Amino acid sequence: MTEIKNAKDVKLFALNSNQPLAEKIAQKLGIPLSKCTVSHFEDGEISVVVNESVRGQEVYVIQSVSDPVNTNLMELLIMVDALRRASAKKINVVMPYYGYARQDRKARSREPITAKLVANLLQDDKIDRLITIDLHAPQVQGFFDIPVDHLRAAMTFVDYFKAHHLNENVVIVAPDHAGVSLVRRFAEHMGGVPIAIVDKRDNSSRLHTAERMPEALIGDVKGKVAIIVDDIVDTGTRIANSAELLKHEGAQEIYGVATHPVLSAGAVERIEQSPIKQMLVTDSILIPQAKRSPKIVELTVSDLIKEAIARVHNQQSLQTLFH
Repeated sequence: MTEIKNAKDVKLFALNSNQPLAEKIAQKLGIPLSKCTVSHFEDGEISVVVNESVRGQEVYVIQSVSDPVNTNLMELLIMVDALRRASAKKINVVMPYYGYARQDRKARSREPITAKLVANLLQDDKIDRLITIDLHAPQVQGFFDIPVDHLRAAMTFVDYFKAHHLNENVVIVAPDHAGVSLVRRFAEHMGGVPIAIVDKRDNSSRLHTAERMPEALIGDVKGKVAIIVDDIVDTGTRIANSAELLKHEGAQEIYGVATHPVLSAGAVERIEQSPIKQMLVTDSILIPQAKRSPKIVELTVSDLIKEAIARVHNQQSLQTLFH
């Protein structure tokens, strides 16, 4: 693990999206969280006050753009504006979960590209660097003209499976064709295990649907430990339906993996009622107590982010963190 040099030149700020993760990162870096006050006017406007000097300092702001998405995004933009006006030397945004990344292109006419819009807002706010984890679409990095460190959480999950001796007789499953590249990388980390793909035929033109679509399986899961890998678990419908199909095809045990636990309404119930034995997620998004479940296992990405911050500050290579 990399130790941070000249820690007195670094300040960490945490906004409201995920204080527990920020506290873990600060503890591992050996740097206390700096003080700021975030408050709301009666009409919902956000006010941010930086309560200590940041003049000439290298600053890291930790904030996921998660529920409430728009509030957390505005908190971040206003905080960056405050830091810039307070003469911070460098402003680095640590965004474990990049909200709005799912709209990364125009699939139909008259649609927005919100991933690019968020990139524009951050750059117009004059941030110097973005550190994020498992973007929904890796090409979002290209929307920025500043350094973007796109970290991967795969090894956090792989280490868990290996520690629990779940790396033998395994097949890694993509819940749809879009996730094949992610699943191939995960399978390589697991030692070159085979993969399978849920071939989903979507008859709906809607963006979001809880309807079950016709599905078929490409690959063999009979008698094997099946691990469904995705970047986001939102409604839980896709992973629950995939698990039902894998059970029907004879999988011995079924596990789910998703870096970002968005967990919209009904997601926890769908996971609990599915054949999934464990649903592994990270703490990139804070899970409210009401959405916690014995089936949902939360792993921390604080070590990964701590290492990235230390290497960025020390001007060391981050290459190994990208793999």
